[in-house]
Amino acid sequence: MHTQTPIAGPQPALTAATLRQAIAELCAADDDLAALAARHGTPPLWARPPGFATLVLIILEQQVSLASARAAFDRLTAATDPLTPDRLLQLDDAALKRIGFSRQKAGYARDLAQAILDERFDPAALAGLPDDAARRALLQRKGIGHWTADVYLLMALGRPDVWPAGDLALQVAAQEVKGLPARPTLDELTALAEGWRPWRSVAARLLWQHYLHR
Repeated sequence: MHTQTPIAGPQPALTAATLRQAIAELCAADDDLAALAARHGTPPLWARPPGFATLVLIILEQQVSLASARAAFDRLTAATDPLTPDRLLQLDDAALKRIGFSRQKAGYARDLAQAILDERFDPAALAGLPDDAARRALLQRKGIGHWTADVYLLMALGRPDVWPAGDLALQVAAQEVKGLPARPTLDELTALAEGWRPWRSVAARLLWQHYLHR
């Protein structure tokens, strides 16, 4: 597996072809990942459209099940249609609560919407930034932490080497796949993934697929 080299701009987004290339390289380097690929096949790209709506969805997914977050997001899109920053800001507290927003997440979504309308934050500009710079821009927004930023980079921007070490499903899957005595800490999971560069986003997909088939 080749090593990562510093780059000035963003790496090309993953495609079906580069996903297969990445899996081949990961399988050659790690027998446990090779076993996952043999058992479950190529994982989905799980691509999401970049932009405001996907960021709101990921905010809704924080610390809840994906199913409940998706249900709330579907209610939100039905209430706005289309979901844009200005349309979200037209919803009052009661409406957002009925949709499924906690008070805290409603504040995060409103802050994001207002920042876009005020031109203090431009989601479209993230595509032209390297991973670290795009992550820093996301982390400046209220309620967007490392997990939210990493999931956006991985799924919406298709970056090939992002590792959301704070993801619970990845922690559980890594413990099972690697036969660890306990669920790895964030630092332990980060160290474990070093050997999967420059395809950590693909390793994450393999582990997520394992988690979904448990």
